[in-house]
Amino acid sequence: MALAPTALKSLHELLGDRLRTEPGEIASYRRDASHLVGALDAVVRPKDPEEVVSVVAWARRHRVALVPRGAGTSLDGESVPWSGVVLDLSAWNEIREIDPVDRIARVQPGVVNRDMQRAAAEHGLFFPPNPGSWRTCTIGGNVATNASGPRSFRYGPTRAWARAAEVVLGTAERLRVGARAPKRSIGPDLLQMLVGSEGALGIFTEITVGLSPSPARRAALGVPLPDAPKLGPVVAGLARSLSDGLTALEYLDRRCAEALARTPGSRLPSGSALLLLEVESASEGAETERLERLVSRFRELGLPEDPVVFPDADELWSLRGESGNVLDREMGERVREDVCVPISRLDDLLGLIARLGAEAGVATCVYGHLGEASLHPNFAIDPTTAAATRLREEFLRGTLRLGGVLSGEHGIGAVKRGFLGEQVGGAGERVLRTIKSACDPEGILNPGKLFGDVATGR
Repeated sequence: MALAPTALKSLHELLGDRLRTEPGEIASYRRDASHLVGALDAVVRPKDPEEVVSVVAWARRHRVALVPRGAGTSLDGESVPWSGVVLDLSAWNEIREIDPVDRIARVQPGVVNRDMQRAAAEHGLFFPPNPGSWRTCTIGGNVATNASGPRSFRYGPTRAWARAAEVVLGTAERLRVGARAPKRSIGPDLLQMLVGSEGALGIFTEITVGLSPSPARRAALGVPLPDAPKLGPVVAGLARSLSDGLTALEYLDRRCAEALARTPGSRLPSGSALLLLEVESASEGAETERLERLVSRFRELGLPEDPVVFPDADELWSLRGESGNVLDREMGERVREDVCVPISRLDDLLGLIARLGAEAGVATCVYGHLGEASLHPNFAIDPTTAAATRLREEFLRGTLRLGGVLSGEHGIGAVKRGFLGEQVGGAGERVLRTIKSACDPEGILNPGKLFGDVATGR
């Protein structure tokens, strides 16, 4: 239903030229990286937190859905609107402070992950979460979805690095949560409740994250895998190298590895599945020793001892970050998933993927964060079909039977909302709905994602 003329008029009075309603100008906001397509009436670009408060108060009065958005890199439809107004925060890109003593960065939510990394590097620091989309995704989106990335093998996801935030709740109240201090024990953690909430509880207007000292050297390796290895024992064996600076342990199956190997400028070997690893070191000599010890471990595990070495690890991770785009070209429309299981069930998960692909008669492709058994399987099937819906249901329920979770890092969004109850149970859903009602009683914030249905947001 289109916005009532009186509601639109009052919104224009609030924002003036920071309101956009022209169909051609707002059309791109109907979709995000999930390829879902929604609908909206307007886009607003508030200039400061006070205007965010005013917009939320307006949305409450008129019962209009309000969907916060950064770069639109979300893969499960978190920033796809089904109606109402998109709150575009992508221009809120000021790095307000980097403190090398407290090792924190205080930023606006539209700051791009890569831009913050570059600013932190000037102080000998870095922000460990590095999603595949790190060159374009925003810190607000990282916090809203609890994003991860290859280096989460050692450092953990965004949740581990969130320190504080300023938020506008669905009640139009401003709230500051967390603290600049490095740790806290003050009852249930309100900041951690908001991390991963997908904009359905509040809108981040400022975020403080922790930073870590940058290692002097970061080398990455591409290691060809023998055909059909058991990967669980490989992960268990390589995990012992965490004490030797192993930072990331990634996997590309053969289809994905060959597609990336064909990318211009790629130095990845072709013809087999690949392990991708990163090792941090304090000096060139330490790096040489650590790589030698790691290759010795390859020998124990039956892996090749002649990996391709990337002296600059970011060269490899930038290439690895193109996996989704490459598969868009190679596979076309597909069901794209993101789950995590116990490491002991890793090979069972790979078996489930292969079995479902064979039963459906569709090609599969798998890549992801092997060290955490957090994988991204792809099934070459039109995701809008009934057959794709059945395949996704079987896959997600099979993952739950393995003791896994519906999402390792991409979130629930619109794609998996219907399965959340199977993950958390009836009591868990009641708790989540109670939190939603307290933070957003009218259900105006990002309805249809995570907490509630499209009609009410609750």
